[in-house]
Amino acid sequence: MVFDNSLYVDDVNYAVDSASMNLDGKSFLISGASGLIGSFLVDVLMTKGAKVLALGRNIESAKKRFSSYLDDERFTFSVHDINKPLTVSGSFDYVIHLASNTHPIAYSSDPVGTITANIIGLNNMLDFAHRNGTERFVFASSVEIYGVNRGDTEYFSEDYCGEIDISKARSGYCEAKRCGETLCQSYIQQYGLDVVIPRFSRTYGPTMKLDDSKAISQFIRKAVERQDIVLKSEGNQLYSYSYVADAVTALMKILADAETGQAYNIADPESDATLKELAGIAAGYAGRKVVFDLPDEKERRGYSAAVKAVLDSSKLKSLGWTPRYDIKSGMTRTLDILTTSL
Repeated sequence: MVFDNSLYVDDVNYAVDSASMNLDGKSFLISGASGLIGSFLVDVLMTKGAKVLALGRNIESAKKRFSSYLDDERFTFSVHDINKPLTVSGSFDYVIHLASNTHPIAYSSDPVGTITANIIGLNNMLDFAHRNGTERFVFASSVEIYGVNRGDTEYFSEDYCGEIDISKARSGYCEAKRCGETLCQSYIQQYGLDVVIPRFSRTYGPTMKLDDSKAISQFIRKAVERQDIVLKSEGNQLYSYSYVADAVTALMKILADAETGQAYNIADPESDATLKELAGIAAGYAGRKVVFDLPDEKERRGYSAAVKAVLDSSKLKSLGWTPRYDIKSGMTRTLDILTTSL
């Protein structure tokens, strides 16, 4: 399995060693715990001696994913729809809201669920944290909040605000993340809750789900299967990416050292790449070629309209965060783990 792979274990240990906080005995409540970022984070927290209550919607997949923790008294998995108020008992030192649809097909097929997880679900998590004396709350935001580049900047800094077409259902993800950030600021102002906001770039890694419809995830899946890499455009879109281990070390740095109310871009210039470059890396690894295929209407509705979305990460790096992987080494690492584990 992926999670027993020596390379994956090395990544977890790297993230554990990078985290400056002493988490022994600290308690965490995490929504979206079975996802790409959440599941890696759980591995890091459990390795560091923390207590974890993981929330998710699918008990069977959770049992498979977290099988090594099911007999550990420090770990609990609870099936919960985040759009309903939390009924769990007790208090938690840290609450982390990661639950959300995060890929194009989900944006298209479940636009309402995409919005509600980032507004109603977030409000339920914030309310729980406020009522139970949580030390710090983390809301996972996204590069998508910047919208489309207006052509007036090269890199998105945390105060940039681009254009979003609110007439498109696809914009629900972007607008919900924006509204979610404002809701966090409101809890800070009205209730004094300590909230920090990591803004994730497009994240990838061996904890991805194989049915994830993001372009980079599809490239990785095709490469693992030794198939041609299918590119649904000319591939000139330029985005920032983060390998999951680096994304989680950034989250941990923000949890430990960020200023209350501040948002931080998680990115690195060495991981900025076009879709064509990503497809080329995957094809080269698999010994296959890149082929072009136009998306169908359902796929197209879920795609981002942004053709250039690269992040300025200087604010995060000022806290002392440095990534381990560039895009080539991160893609190769992911493929090495998956091809030797699946």
